[in-house]
Amino acid sequence: MKLLIEHGRVIDPASGRDEAADVAVAAGRIVGIGRLPADFAPSRTIDARDCWVLPGLVDLAARLREPGHEHARMLESEMAAAVAGGVTSLVCPPDTDPVLDEPGLVEMLRTRAEKLHQARVFPQGALTRGLKGEVLTEMGQLTDAGCVAFGQADVPLVNTQVLQRALQYASTFGYAVWLRPQDPWLGAGVAASGPLAMRMGLSGVPAAAETIALHTLFELLCAMPGGERAPRVHVCRLSSAVGAALLRQAKAEGLRVTADVSINSLHLIDHDIGYYDSSARLNPPLRQQRDRAALRAALADGTIDALVSDHTPVEADAKQLPFAEAEPGATGLELLLPLALKWGLETSAAGVMRALGAVTHGPAQVLGGALGTLQASCGRLVEGGVADLCLFDPEARWQVAPGALRSQGKHTPFAGLEMAGRVRCTLVGGHLAHSAR
Repeated sequence: MKLLIEHGRVIDPASGRDEAADVAVAAGRIVGIGRLPADFAPSRTIDARDCWVLPGLVDLAARLREPGHEHARMLESEMAAAVAGGVTSLVCPPDTDPVLDEPGLVEMLRTRAEKLHQARVFPQGALTRGLKGEVLTEMGQLTDAGCVAFGQADVPLVNTQVLQRALQYASTFGYAVWLRPQDPWLGAGVAASGPLAMRMGLSGVPAAAETIALHTLFELLCAMPGGERAPRVHVCRLSSAVGAALLRQAKAEGLRVTADVSINSLHLIDHDIGYYDSSARLNPPLRQQRDRAALRAALADGTIDALVSDHTPVEADAKQLPFAEAEPGATGLELLLPLALKWGLETSAAGVMRALGAVTHGPAQVLGGALGTLQASCGRLVEGGVADLCLFDPEARWQVAPGALRSQGKHTPFAGLEMAGRVRCTLVGGHLAHSAR
């Protein structure tokens, strides 16, 4: 199909482009921006008047609950939620059931996702078998099956010798290691340590649970070869002011480290737990206002590279429990773009371009060479590149109604909040994967 998107405002954070222009798509690729090919005759035209034409979003943390929930058709619903939120590429953590530690499971997930013709799924393989932290997985085979990185999801890696060997092995073959910094003992609570958790009688998770793990990780990295031979490490879901400061220092010292933060930690604090609201039972837990301010500043100045949805659909039965017993997690795919822009508009040091970059070009750079042939065009608008893009109406207003979300995960701490802006169309490889018109 030859598709013409006309009268839109084209915004590409990677190049700084921001102009009124038409976009021509043919054979799944962008063949013209502004100046169209002379022989281009569209078979379909989309009027993007009053809309922004953006690169498709890249989400580095979105759980699809498959393998494990095939009976509930979770993959179908969560992929529909992704494209409804403008997400065209996403990374699926390995904490599925069974764990993504076998090539066959990875291939099955990718095959099922491809048949849906919606967002691109990039599986993250388990770093250790069964996420048990004892034996390393066959990273080479998992990479051949399609894994873009290796991690432990929310499961702490207790044995530092195993961590050291994992970093050494990954650096030898050029694999990336993704870890959420969490001390296994200090991180066993359900809410951030502080006056609120104490008053509510909730077991606390001090910021030291994050910083101890970061210190350990950075010490191991400092002891390894530098330059191109250095391990590539991505810190997932940073949550504290001290953690942001340590990350900034590590980058200044030349460590090959990147990081992300979730929309939850960027907008909410521990007081948003309210009266034991299990929708705000999250991993990592919501921290204090000073932590939120530091995370916002770190994302604005580039210390933190990407903003993620941390999408975790949780069944109703697992949330309708006392706060400490409820399963952590919240839906987020459909909220990622409006919440990114909300932060950008509220933060003078950020702005719209930085906000959009944090959910497009920034996360694509984290993935880097793991994207293969998509590396040159993922998260950006470029002539000749793959046509992954979304049309966004910045003037639309809508209220987050959990029942109206496409995800089967209906729990979000943002329920009832009015959002500014909504995705109208999403294209993946030139295919119209979502249309709200």
